[in-house]
Amino acid sequence: MDNKNKPYTKGSVTSKDGTTIGYRQMGSGSGIILMHGGANASQHFMTLSTALSDDFTVYIPDRRGRGLSGPFGEDYSMQKEVEDLDAIIKKTGAHHIFGLSSGALILLQAALKLPSIHKAALYEPPLDIDHSIMMILSFMPRFDREIAEGKLAEATVTQLKDFGKYFGVPLWITGLPRFLLVMFFKLYYRNESKNVKGDDVSFTVLIPSFHYDYELVREMQGTLENFKTVPAEVLLIGGSKSPYFLKHTLDELNKVLPNVDRVELKGLGHAGSLDSGKPERVAQELRKFFL
Repeated sequence: MDNKNKPYTKGSVTSKDGTTIGYRQMGSGSGIILMHGGANASQHFMTLSTALSDDFTVYIPDRRGRGLSGPFGEDYSMQKEVEDLDAIIKKTGAHHIFGLSSGALILLQAALKLPSIHKAALYEPPLDIDHSIMMILSFMPRFDREIAEGKLAEATVTQLKDFGKYFGVPLWITGLPRFLLVMFFKLYYRNESKNVKGDDVSFTVLIPSFHYDYELVREMQGTLENFKTVPAEVLLIGGSKSPYFLKHTLDELNKVLPNVDRVELKGLGHAGSLDSGKPERVAQELRKFFL
């Protein structure tokens, strides 16, 4: 069965600043919250959620600015994301959280600030240890400019060419002439709305939202030593095919966090937990950690 057709209910909470944060819910048992990363929404965790739903009640928020949730707001920051997660924890009573990429970065900070988080599983948070991640993200000024000019296809290509090669996008795609890729994405976006169903969020919304994930990475630079006092149990998860700079972050966090374990999943990359990856493999590790 297509995981997009798996039944779920919807709920919402009101964050501290009044923003509505909506989520999908499925399964039964103790609660787990799944925090998605950049250019994603709750729809991209449906296979992972389904794999966990026999043992857990799974809550999959749309982070602010996406889908079921309200806007980013003018004063967007890591603190806002932590407050959003805090509101969800208080509503659901779920003390076990999984985060991917920027979602894991939020969870890392939240685990420092919120004693209500008992166990935190972090899949490759982009915590910049030595400026290597910010160097990888050096395309962002051009990306932001193209988004501001309404050039979504061009911005997508800017991101794809400078970023995609680190995350498994084949060279035969990233190596194509820029004008061909722009033509392809213009056609794709022209027809995308026909394929977006139900509560899913289109990439015309998700691609511009990448700016805000970048802001989180920038805000969190140089904070590694802060996490020496995280009280929660932490599981660091990475893929053997993931880029070196994310593995380096996991190495350093593994040295700093006081109550930590680590696992590397052979053959998986940064997208391992998403519908497009191997989420059943990730679910096996989460089940062992959270049960």
